Amino acid sequence: MKLNQKIAIVTGGGSGIGRSAAIRFAREGAKVSVADVDSVSGEETVSLIREYGGDAIFVKSDVKDSNQVKELINTTTKTFGGLHILVNNAGISNSEVRSVDLSEEEWDHVIDINLKGVFLGIKYAVPEMKKSGSGSIINTSSLLGLKGKKYQSAYNASKAGVVLLTQNAALEYGKYNIRVNAIAPGVIDTKIIDVWKQDERRWPFISKANALGRIGTPDEVANAIFFLASDEASFITGTTLSVDGGGLTF
Repeated sequence: MKLNQKIAIVTGGGSGIGRSAAIRFAREGAKVSVADVDSVSGEETVSLIREYGGDAIFVKSDVKDSNQVKELINTTTKTFGGLHILVNNAGISNSEVRSVDLSEEEWDHVIDINLKGVFLGIKYAVPEMKKSGSGSIINTSSLLGLKGKKYQSAYNASKAGVVLLTQNAALEYGKYNIRVNAIAPGVIDTKIIDVWKQDERRWPFISKANALGRIGTPDEVANAIFFLASDEASFITGTTLSVDGGGLTF
């Protein structure tokens, strides 16, 4: 088990990529703190981990709230005795409208969760990782953080910001043996694409708009997250790994 005795936090761990990552970590020996705003789905992830014989807790957390992020870190370290891995995965999309038609309130909400939430995770996790002597932070960006798409202005901007924030943190904390990387998933079979699936005209194109001609699974993204979290990626920091079936080149 490649993460034996490691302690990890996964935000947005109640479903999709976050759930798959949390389960993968636990199977590899990590103790996992599952964070989500949805208590039901978060507890379900914890139950799944325990079914596999893993060790996990659920902490209800809104990543845009500084006090809740601090409490997430504190609860994790008090329960398990430290922190080695943080996956800043919680995120939302925005209404598919032109930029001028997107409300200011929705813009702020998307930026707060997708970008500020990553900032807060880094801000409060790094001091604990310093105590542990090392750390690995993986931030969830997106294919749409690397290329533009119509009607996704807030999402595009927030996920692009994650890429540069990742590089910034990698430069600042490398001297403490804390690695900071990002993943950029393409179209993955999670709740965030449910609206696209219902579009009979566009879905046949969207579902094949990459070099492999299919959508990805949460487990395929979790494999990349696990790699970046593990010692096998010990000389990798500041990078954004595309997990998109070749969507960026399409």
